[in-house]
Amino acid sequence: MTDLALPARCQYVIAEMTAPSTAAIIKVLGGEAAGVRPPTSVQGLEKLIREGLPFASLEAVRSRLRLTSQEVSAILRLSPRTLARRKLQQRLSPVESDRLVRLVRVLTRARAVLGQEGSAMTWMRTPNRALGGRMPLTLVNTDLGTLQVEQVLGRIEHGVLS
Repeated sequence: MTDLALPARCQYVIAEMTAPSTAAIIKVLGGEAAGVRPPTSVQGLEKLIREGLPFASLEAVRSRLRLTSQEVSAILRLSPRTLARRKLQQRLSPVESDRLVRLVRVLTRARAVLGQEGSAMTWMRTPNRALGGRMPLTLVNTDLGTLQVEQVLGRIEHGVLS
């Protein structure tokens, strides 16, 4: 019996749908240059998160997205002192890794919907009426906030006024 108890054909379709997003996430996390072994599946990415990502992944995301220290602290829900400790330890905790991957996943989706990374980051930093006037970037530090952002992106993708 497989993990999902799905027919092999369905598992193949699911793997095909998720593989590009996993590769895109790893690319934004800095890939092998940041010490992240490219996983071959979503389960592989989950394993990396549970082990804790290298701090270099955070630095790669921070640099690529031009995030401020305050934004990083808010997204990972870490104090500046804890962030400094993680830098010395060179590893994020599993919870922090999950939050970082969540940010990258949402940004990857925004880039796909809006067309380019610059547009996606502008959208992430702009207060959104559909989100109660909040910036999408401020919501990705919780699962429910992320769900709201993903729902708005889905509406935009399908041409629904958001």
